[in-house]
Amino acid sequence: MSKDPRVQRLRQVKKEALLGGGEARIEAQHKKKKLTARERLDLLLDKGSFEEMGMLVTHRSNNFGLDKQKYLGDGVVTGSGTIHGRLVYVFSQDFTVFGGSLSEAYAEKIVKIMDHAMRVGAPVIGLNDSGGARIQEGVVSLAGYADIFLRNTTASGVIPQISAILGPCAGGAVYSPAITDFVIMSRGTSYMFVTGPDVVKTVTHEEVTKEELGGAITHATKSGVCHFVAENEIEALEQIKTLLSFIPQNNLEDPPVIDCDDPIDRADEELDSLVPVNPNKPYDIKDVIERVIDHGDFFEVHADYAQNLVVGFARLNGHPVGIVANQPAFLAGVLNIDASVKGARFVRFCDAFNIPLLVFEDVPGFLPGTDQEWGGIIRHGAKLLFAFAEATVPKVTVITRKAYGGAYDVMNSKHIRGDFNYAWPSAEIAVMGAKGATEIIFRKEIAKSDDPEAALEKFTAEFAERFANPYSAAERGYVDDVIETRETRQRLIRAFERLANKVDLNPRKKHGNIPL
Repeated sequence: MSKDPRVQRLRQVKKEALLGGGEARIEAQHKKKKLTARERLDLLLDKGSFEEMGMLVTHRSNNFGLDKQKYLGDGVVTGSGTIHGRLVYVFSQDFTVFGGSLSEAYAEKIVKIMDHAMRVGAPVIGLNDSGGARIQEGVVSLAGYADIFLRNTTASGVIPQISAILGPCAGGAVYSPAITDFVIMSRGTSYMFVTGPDVVKTVTHEEVTKEELGGAITHATKSGVCHFVAENEIEALEQIKTLLSFIPQNNLEDPPVIDCDDPIDRADEELDSLVPVNPNKPYDIKDVIERVIDHGDFFEVHADYAQNLVVGFARLNGHPVGIVANQPAFLAGVLNIDASVKGARFVRFCDAFNIPLLVFEDVPGFLPGTDQEWGGIIRHGAKLLFAFAEATVPKVTVITRKAYGGAYDVMNSKHIRGDFNYAWPSAEIAVMGAKGATEIIFRKEIAKSDDPEAALEKFTAEFAERFANPYSAAERGYVDDVIETRETRQRLIRAFERLANKVDLNPRKKHGNIPL
């Protein structure tokens, strides 16, 4: 061991920095069933890969006695490391130091690693556990948030950004995670809200707990702010690792490919009977997805929100794809406001990061009703349409059953640049269902009939025979082929292989004006 006093001093200073707010506050953190900032990084990153930046930074404020309270690192641990050998930049907020509150120096540390990440093209991962702005620093701390928000915005679509909420995240602090690509929350120990329960009670007289107002389940099911719910912090960190395995380092790279031992030409006879003969009977679209993809390994995103649309990541022959699928087992798979926004966000992420899109379509239309119309289903539905039409990555659609009305157009139809559009023999591609169409087209004949019910049944059967199938669309080239269900996997793999070198461009412009 070196006897140089300067080296000894350095070691002592760094030892102090590793303790954050001190042993007592670390113990308090553990009592809340929460890990410390450094423990989280140890679990997230490859062993020995972490290179810290700003370990010795301290705040610069002398107000309200802060000059007598200085902690090395100032409440956030920042740096870079690797996950499964791939470079990432990270910040981990330390609740043991001033409750993780953000100061000017703290914000500068985060900004520095974000700028580094942009220069080298690597993802940024934020582990959030903070009480918000450091009130004693006033507007300086607010300026720090704005500096971070700007980096989040300019980095969007350039490098992946992932936020894990592992404790409180309140006030202005919530807007940085909201700009990032994915938000992960831990059940029971994390919450997000702009204003807390006390303010809510004062302003609106509502009695609500932190968990009810902004807990993981609330944001996973009601608001859609949260993409993944973890049972605990360890699971949250594992979810980050899994998520990163599907996505590239930046927008100039392709997503990572792995070796696949699931046969390319694997046929699945179970698919032949998966779609019920009765067009009104539900089935689980996830059964279709899992039978087609590699080893049935589907990493669902937003699983608890707008469950009438399923989105997530999977692989076909080792290549990542983003999947968007209507879910007949929930609200009959209709598109509504929440599903449209959920789908649009996911499609735009995949397009930004060169992840091909696979669509499984079984959609009876958009959800009717005053709540939807007054809530802006026209505008929100247009978001999903805009996202699919704008996307230039390889796009393949399989129509499993219903493809009705405008929803048929929206779900990556040939008309909005779907590359390969397939239909199963069970597909029904029409303006609307046979019964509804019959009641409109043949209403006079039915009214004049001696037996209206029998006439309706007769005309409905005739309409279904003519239009409730994929062949009219196939005749016009709106679907490229009607395929046997059991062959879906091999046809999809072949399609994406054909599209590997696809180049498609949008007109030169600053950006489109998506109907937000």
